[in-house]
Amino acid sequence: MAGQKTILDKLGVDIGYKSTHTKTVTAEDINKFAEVSGDHNPIHLNEEYARKTFFCGRIAHGVLTMSFLSAAAAKLPGLPILLSFSGKFLKPVYIGDTITATVEVTNARKEKGIITLKSICTNQKGEPVMEGETLARLFEPPV
Repeated sequence: MAGQKTILDKLGVDIGYKSTHTKTVTAEDINKFAEVSGDHNPIHLNEEYARKTFFCGRIAHGVLTMSFLSAAAAKLPGLPILLSFSGKFLKPVYIGDTITATVEVTNARKEKGIITLKSICTNQKGEPVMEGETLARLFEPPV
């Protein structure tokens, strides 16, 4: 409608808007994620086993890394609800790695409040470990 502000206008969100979340991955994080998810693959939980693989040590669950993108999206203004994610894992994440998840608005359907987010996780060396695309919808927060 002409003259009416969209939800994205009200929230100040447009193409180029970014949000980040940073987390250093610990053994405790991986152990807790295994308990919650039920994924007890020894590559995540058993150092002796993991050292014998081409990873040369325990690695975080890929979906644990992906959850940092959800945390970055949760910091967007308003009430962000994720609709979909597609992506790929590029490098393993090891215990002690500091991961920065960044989401950036690349497309905005202002009339619906739906945004497309370029989604990337990098390690402390600046190397991408995961990348993809997230679709989210922003709502006005409840009063």
